[in-house]
Amino acid sequence: MRQGPLTGLKVVEFAGIGPGPFCGMLLSDLGADVVRIDRKGGRGGAPSDVTSRGRRSVALDLKTPGAIETCLKLMEKADAVFEGFRPGVMERLGLGPDVALKRNPKLVYGRMTGWGQTGPYANAAGHDMNYIAITGALHAIGTADKPVPPLNLVGDFGGGALYLAFGLLAGVIQARETGRGQVIDCAMSDGAASLMAMFYGFKASGMWKEERRQNLLDGGAHFYDTYRCADGKWISIGSIEPQFYALLLEKTGISDPDFARQMDRSAWPQLREKLAKAIAGKTQAEWCEIMDGSDVCFAPVLDLDEAPRHPHNAARETFVDVAGVIQPAPAPRFSATPGAIQGPPPAIGAHNREALLDWGFTPSEVAALDASDTQVKDTVS
Repeated sequence: MRQGPLTGLKVVEFAGIGPGPFCGMLLSDLGADVVRIDRKGGRGGAPSDVTSRGRRSVALDLKTPGAIETCLKLMEKADAVFEGFRPGVMERLGLGPDVALKRNPKLVYGRMTGWGQTGPYANAAGHDMNYIAITGALHAIGTADKPVPPLNLVGDFGGGALYLAFGLLAGVIQARETGRGQVIDCAMSDGAASLMAMFYGFKASGMWKEERRQNLLDGGAHFYDTYRCADGKWISIGSIEPQFYALLLEKTGISDPDFARQMDRSAWPQLREKLAKAIAGKTQAEWCEIMDGSDVCFAPVLDLDEAPRHPHNAARETFVDVAGVIQPAPAPRFSATPGAIQGPPPAIGAHNREALLDWGFTPSEVAALDASDTQVKDTVS
């Protein structure tokens, strides 16, 4: 029994990598019934494949007419579908939005790519770092010497998966009001640019310099940075507001009058050196004892082993253990209809009969598909 605020929403996902599975995970965690179309012959189902959790897998050979017709029938019954192929791939398969929307005029058809469906780069290969490079985001992140890729968080997951999930749900709301579906062109480069909105505003107002580590929020300010402790571990300090900055000086025992020049950019390098020296005198645990829960705007910098054990995360059950794999719990949280991990990552083709029957295929249609070998047999009973 599925649970969450999206219970009743039916979504078809065409299997991909990175941001596509993450979008499917987000929708499933909040209760959507996500059926993923996988290629025949794969395995899947590893508990460590966290972003594949919670959906059902139907394995099809998309080179066969029967499989294409099965996909179209699933789209007929879906509220939304999404894919992450290069422009033109779904059209060549006979599964493009024009065909799908004729079969289901209320369908919301999500298309996620790095560069979008149009533009000079539309058909070029790329990865997260490339997509955020043309938006200003990559240039703004890193050391003074070079830009540094911020994992895949800004392009794939922030600019891609989150914007796709947002777009799909907005489209579904519109379709339920009007009876008309539409195509969502979700480019990771567009999403990453959107995430930079505040910083473009800062630049327009004269608050942002193009050089890295010269600004308030990029590690340029001594009071908004990370610092190494006596034990080699790190802490984060974000004491921007004057009252928080005063408390930082109190907690660190700093009485140097130079620190009164908080917003003097020319003083930041010298003040950083002095603050770094003060922080280096104690271990991370000692600083936690001094600053935890205070208004310094402080937190220890934790690794992936430490983070799930932190008292705040433990109290909120931010991480859960599923089949021995520590992973993030569903987010955000709903008071009346909480989400949940709806199931483990599926083996490829594990739900051929179950999912198709649940979505309204007749037993004879499923039997005909089995006979035509357009799908593998169920791998679970």
